[in-house]
Amino acid sequence: MTAERTFVVIGGGLAGAKTAEALRERGFEGRIVLFAGEPHLPYERPPLSKDYLKTGEKLEDVFVHDEDWYAAHDVELRTGTRVSGIDRDAHEVVTDTGERTAYDRVVLATGSTPRRLTIPGADLDGVFSLRTIEDSQAIRAVLVPGRRIVFIGGGWIGLEVAAAAREAGAEVTVLEALDLPLVRVLGPTVAQVFADLHRAHGVELRTGVTVEAVEGDSAVTGVRLADGVVVPADAVVVGIGAAPAVELAEAAGLDVDNGITADATGRTSDPDVFAVGDVANVEHPFLQQRIRVEHWANALNQPSLVAAAMLDQEGPEPELPYFYTDQYDLGMEYHGLGSPDDEVVVRGDLAAREFVAFWLRDGRVTAGMNVNVWDVGDALKSLIRSRSVVPPDQLADPDVALEDLP
Repeated sequence: MTAERTFVVIGGGLAGAKTAEALRERGFEGRIVLFAGEPHLPYERPPLSKDYLKTGEKLEDVFVHDEDWYAAHDVELRTGTRVSGIDRDAHEVVTDTGERTAYDRVVLATGSTPRRLTIPGADLDGVFSLRTIEDSQAIRAVLVPGRRIVFIGGGWIGLEVAAAAREAGAEVTVLEALDLPLVRVLGPTVAQVFADLHRAHGVELRTGVTVEAVEGDSAVTGVRLADGVVVPADAVVVGIGAAPAVELAEAAGLDVDNGITADATGRTSDPDVFAVGDVANVEHPFLQQRIRVEHWANALNQPSLVAAAMLDQEGPEPELPYFYTDQYDLGMEYHGLGSPDDEVVVRGDLAAREFVAFWLRDGRVTAGMNVNVWDVGDALKSLIRSRSVVPPDQLADPDVALEDLP
């Protein structure tokens, strides 16, 4: 019976491509149509702020699969084709050219879009955000020695691009509204590590500031702060977060709240419509709350679970949230879901940037981050999933193996 069904995937990122792959791996023999709005093969986004941004080389490495893969697995790939609507009554998706494709089940992998500045000068030449291959190429063109680049926002993407800019020899200023970059995610103890890291590499980090305008005639010349100070700029990179791309879902009448709301398997308020990746705000059985994760690992792992549900199969257990970053000589992995209000316990040396940090709530580990310390991910995940109360002094003691903790 599955050979007579049509599944449609909307979205040309990692989550969309991996959903098509998982459907085939799970034995689906029917028609798969994958709509990718950009003119590229579906691709991963981490290289756009990391290796590809720095080198401009090996563009082929960003693609999830080469073109032959889609033909070999009988996936109809429609690049450069945007879906403009979902007709749930007719069970059809509609493209911006009016083409209609019937579906039995459809999955939304529409991702997220960068939040835009809403201040004067935001549309001047030389103001960039990062989401697409073309964005990465445009930003790389200004990463040259002596160029003055101002970053508005000190989140993960902004800091990664700032590190690339400094390594390229540009003069870098980061403007952050809060007291520390990343403090809402990491809390002050660990966020300070990243502030110190960037300052040690020559970044002018200004915290607690408000941006009022981007200045310039046709092209940017500076960024004006609320106190009247103008920070000179030859280019501005905006990194103030991203918003889930829910427009299709809203227009189709699906439930939306900080993304497309879905159960643990990605099934939305319509049983024949699923959501996966950045755009999906899903129930997480272990965390016992609804979460939306905008990181690569979620787009990599969640599709197997969603594909299983689309096929009415039992899927894998949802993974814990995971993300990573590389900035200068700092490599980091983070597992779990901590809160800046959690107690933080550190094992290792913060100043040397070689440590493991633990977030604790009611004595239980909610998240763990390893910084320039490797091969501890499985132990951290086990510790989180155990829900055991762990004495902070044992967490901090490097002589106590993580595997031996309660």
